[in-house]
Amino acid sequence: MPITSIDTDHDKLTLTIVADFAATKQRLWDAYADPRQIERFWGPETYPATFLRHDMFPGGESRYAMTGPEGDVSRGYWQFLSVDAPNGFEVRDGFCGDDGEPNPDMPSMRMTFSFEETAEGSRLTTVTHFSPLEELEQLVEMGMVEGTRSAMSQIDTVVADLREFAADIPVLAQNLSDTQVRVSRVVRGSVDDVWRAHHDADLLRRWQLGPDGWEMTEVTPPAGAGSEFIYRWAPVGETEGSPFAISGEVRESEPPHRVVHTERMEGFEGETLNELTLTAVPDGTLLVYVITYDSAAARDAMLATGMTDGMEQSYRRLEGVLA
Repeated sequence: MPITSIDTDHDKLTLTIVADFAATKQRLWDAYADPRQIERFWGPETYPATFLRHDMFPGGESRYAMTGPEGDVSRGYWQFLSVDAPNGFEVRDGFCGDDGEPNPDMPSMRMTFSFEETAEGSRLTTVTHFSPLEELEQLVEMGMVEGTRSAMSQIDTVVADLREFAADIPVLAQNLSDTQVRVSRVVRGSVDDVWRAHHDADLLRRWQLGPDGWEMTEVTPPAGAGSEFIYRWAPVGETEGSPFAISGEVRESEPPHRVVHTERMEGFEGETLNELTLTAVPDGTLLVYVITYDSAAARDAMLATGMTDGMEQSYRRLEGVLA
């Protein structure tokens, strides 16, 4: 059990939890920065979490849902107030309603996470600040301490699993719900370079080509919120296939970490909402797309096209361009 101490201070209105791990500070930080990893321990063992959003930069936000054994769902959010990788971060932590948005009728807390090296590995100190005293008592009564103990007990397994999250693992697609898919990959390159590669027409022509044998014939890259983009491809030489295009509109843009846009593909009805987040990791940049489809059928139809295989080939090409 990694928890070393738990201290409730009714005068300072804080709950301090210290936990020690047989892993480096960087490895422990990575477990919190990567949505694929944090959802394996953020929540009690009987209430596993799914992170629908995880933007670990100042001003970024997270949204998660913890599902219980009876199918009941508890939703929460983080608002990142500061991030100092790999030393610590600070968030506003609270509850969400059924719509996934912050619930102002429920208490919210300021939480600080501090990471430090130790002789045996690393230490995480979490301090939760409450106001007023009734909120501290309410959250403790709701089982916050017990839930934290259960959650922390799972971290050792996650941080020991180095191979599954390595940079040479190909594109991974995970179903988050009936209509949502998370696509992730570590790309060797800095966050700034990967962002630029998604917004520069000349760079896009060099890497965003999908399978071999295709070329981009039209590129209008995304810009700020409200801008529109269009990409058009055509087969080259004896490659089989018909020209097609993808277009959309940018809803949000927070360079160089996050962009949200709609996307429409020729030959398919409806549109998707795509949320791209870029996070610095030791091997490069963790690229995470959360794609929301109109229906489960639309999601399955798109995945059946070999979408992830084409993305993998494109990202390999991108790494060559950035190198």
